[in-house]
Amino acid sequence: MRIRNDIIKVYKDVHIWVGVLSGLCLFIAFYAGALTMFEKPIERWASPPSQLAPAVPLERAPELVAATVAAHPEAARDYEIRVTPTPDMPARMLWHVRGERRGEVASFAASLDGDGHLRTQALEKAEVAEWIDVLHQQVGLPFPHEVAMPIMGVIALLYCVALVSGVIVLLPTLVKDLFALRIGHNLKRMWLDAHNALGILSLPFHIVMALTAVVFAFHDQFYDLQERAVYPTAIEWGREPPPERPPGAQVLAPAELVRQARLQAPGFEVLAVSYQSRGGVTQVRLEGVDPRHPIRGRISTLVGANPYTGELHRDDIPGRHAGYETAIASFFSLHFGNFGGLPVRWAYFLLGLAGAMLFYTGNVLWLESRRRKERGQGIVAQRRSSRVMACLTVGVALGCVAGISATLAAAKWLPGRVEDPALWHRIVYYAVFLGTIGWAFLRGAGRASSELALFAAATTLLIPLSSLAGRWHLGGAWFPPGMLAWVDGVALLGAGALVLMAAHARRRARIGPRDSVWADAAKNLAVTSPEARETGHPAAP
Repeated sequence: MRIRNDIIKVYKDVHIWVGVLSGLCLFIAFYAGALTMFEKPIERWASPPSQLAPAVPLERAPELVAATVAAHPEAARDYEIRVTPTPDMPARMLWHVRGERRGEVASFAASLDGDGHLRTQALEKAEVAEWIDVLHQQVGLPFPHEVAMPIMGVIALLYCVALVSGVIVLLPTLVKDLFALRIGHNLKRMWLDAHNALGILSLPFHIVMALTAVVFAFHDQFYDLQERAVYPTAIEWGREPPPERPPGAQVLAPAELVRQARLQAPGFEVLAVSYQSRGGVTQVRLEGVDPRHPIRGRISTLVGANPYTGELHRDDIPGRHAGYETAIASFFSLHFGNFGGLPVRWAYFLLGLAGAMLFYTGNVLWLESRRRKERGQGIVAQRRSSRVMACLTVGVALGCVAGISATLAAAKWLPGRVEDPALWHRIVYYAVFLGTIGWAFLRGAGRASSELALFAAATTLLIPLSSLAGRWHLGGAWFPPGMLAWVDGVALLGAGALVLMAAHARRRARIGPRDSVWADAAKNLAVTSPEARETGHPAAP
């Protein structure tokens, strides 16, 4: 495909500057977003183990509910029965009590011991997984949610522009350069090949992320505009009235509701049955998943049910939504990756990490391109703007990695030691993040890139080490029960990858071009000979 050179140049300039302006925030969004694909396992891994007895069979749930409500009458208002308890949370029944502040909810778990006596426990939910999701949503911005989301929306719009302009720039050489990865002395060509391959091969994923992020950022504004333009007389919101109780009918037991759900919606896996009672009226909702169909929730969806007959609300069942609801559910599901089961979640995880590398390589490519351009003009001393961008690229990227690893490791040590673990997770993250950026500016990008990669590897290694401390009963930490040890295994692999990255950065700083921002030197060397201008090294005497 042929496109005029002047048009290519315009789109290339747009792609470069839009990418540079948004790349660092997008790195945080994609790296944290990759981890949110396993938010629930991370939350369970980071939560203190339950001290309750093993769960009673689902058929004995009514007995457990009766004993719990007798001891804690407030539980009757809002409780749920877990269909498949896990080793880290063996409770069959949970109930929730709302606090005085908005959004404040205390959760409790109940079980019966071997003698049939009630045992309860206040749940200590780990906040670290939710904090990582906040970093993802707000692209790392330390502002209130209402302030950060519009800024994130602007960054997502820049992201869309960068995608379109990048594809147009690559079109003329798409076939020739798509699968080329030329590794050698030409660093610009190597980084360009890596950047192009990551971008084009994952382009559908990036288009979905960009468009859905814009919608999430301006969700409230879109609905306000819709209300004014489409419904000028205002929308009258309401709830479906609760079902009438037939004479003599009783609320169905959880086991029967699960059986009815399997009959009416094959393939829909029920995770929990939720009961809410208000003014003598009981409402039932089934929480579950169906990998075959899109759902609106990040992890699961809710299906309403008649508490007396077990009939499911048809419009809530995945795969049976109306046309508009199907479109909305598909939109959400494509962003959250909650379809297709574990294979899709792992694919989204890897695509998220690849996306973070796309933005990192984009910044490195800009720095290398600028160096070569200035060298062609006889300028070999790096400008301050290049040095600042190099330090920010190293500091923000590795600071994000190290900060998230540090706050994950801290999850095993904060419970029982601090009053507000959620606040301390934020303190740990931003202390490491800002300290890493400061170190990059203090040492320079060349030296700091290898040093901070090793530091990020060390903080990531703290994750499995904290679990091992729990195995040896050191300091109050705990070892993850069941299959959750895979979290430590992934962290161990990540630490190894960061060590390799540090070795590569150290080698690049030692033997790479002397006029590069990545050179291990206090100042760039002035190189003037023709040979030096070509290689970046002083000419041989």
